[in-house]
Amino acid sequence: MANTLLTIDMITKEALRLAHEKAVFIGTINRQFDDKFGIEGAKIGDTLRIRYPSVYTRRKGSRVMAVQDSQQLSTSLVVATQDGVDMRFNSREMALDLEEFSKLHLEPAMATMMSQIDSDVLIGCTKSTYNFAGNSSNGQSLTAISSLTGPGNARTRLNQGLAPKGDRYIQVDSGMMASIVTGVAGYFNPSNALSEQYREGLVARTAMADYYENERVWGMVTISSVTLSSAKLNGFFSTLGQTSLNVTSITQQVDIGQVFTVANVYDVHPETTQQFLNLKQFVITATTDASTYTISPAIYISGPRQNIKGAFTATTLAASSYAMTMLGTTSATFPTALMYHKDAFTFATAALPLMAASEKCVRRSYDGLSLRVWQDSDIRNDELLTRIDMLYGFAAIRPAWASRIVGTGQ
Repeated sequence: MANTLLTIDMITKEALRLAHEKAVFIGTINRQFDDKFGIEGAKIGDTLRIRYPSVYTRRKGSRVMAVQDSQQLSTSLVVATQDGVDMRFNSREMALDLEEFSKLHLEPAMATMMSQIDSDVLIGCTKSTYNFAGNSSNGQSLTAISSLTGPGNARTRLNQGLAPKGDRYIQVDSGMMASIVTGVAGYFNPSNALSEQYREGLVARTAMADYYENERVWGMVTISSVTLSSAKLNGFFSTLGQTSLNVTSITQQVDIGQVFTVANVYDVHPETTQQFLNLKQFVITATTDASTYTISPAIYISGPRQNIKGAFTATTLAASSYAMTMLGTTSATFPTALMYHKDAFTFATAALPLMAASEKCVRRSYDGLSLRVWQDSDIRNDELLTRIDMLYGFAAIRPAWASRIVGTGQ
């Protein structure tokens, strides 16, 4: 029997359920900061500062104290993007029962909305990730990812960044997924994680990570200029926390999201500062022109946050003699899978205000997602206008706990 009393509250709950189900990437990252926004009487604006743990140096071989000042660093999570989907229903459509109404109207609407939000967040987080892995340990041998070598190299990057061993995930498109499964089908086992059984895209688990098939992964486009082979740093690593670089011998501006290494500049263990065998990887996060770039991570050449080593000191590094290598092959586009720990990224939704005629404006939250549904009638056309809104933001809070997996197209 048709439900002639299909209420806005029922619609809101069903829309939220569908949004949660279809959040393939968002559903696997951190959402613990959501309740800081929109609290009545305690609003914090649209920006939340997320503090990083303090880092200290070891006093070695001495009983004499060497007291250190605490240096608290932070990043910002801005919740300022409002997306939505708008619909209209007539009286006949509103007379459907909830199951029919959801299938015919809500499901396609929420699929469109959440697919695009999920895509924006996944691409943004991937571009913020500076670790880069392929079938070679340095990430430069870009061949098809048809074994666990690429995921294994990405796993190494996460381990080197001290990412916790649990709550790891991989977002991969179906082409790369097909190649991996064909090559190593025997290693894949069905996931028995009951909490994830209704999540779209979950395929299996291996190599210490849950695999999600997601066609929204970013296609990394590499630069076409041949002058990249002669690009070099200009100047010195002279300050702690340096995020700007000046480059010489390059004529074409490099895209945001491009990963590069610098000759003789090596990665280190985050706690012991012991030098690793692999070069430190950086990502371009902003550009001014072909020679001026903002990069991540910030460069620390000494102190408790030291993250690079090599045959140099703060005063002797002649950086202009150190060549840059842009990872990838020129003039090509590569599907970019992403391996990450849950806390590498965060996503937050704010509680949008309830508007006038609140009986037709309902807000519901579940598992870090908040939706508002607002309706009003059009008496002339016997229609009910409906808008569904989400206010959100995202940030890479621990990008060292993530790595791209890049191979040739499938």
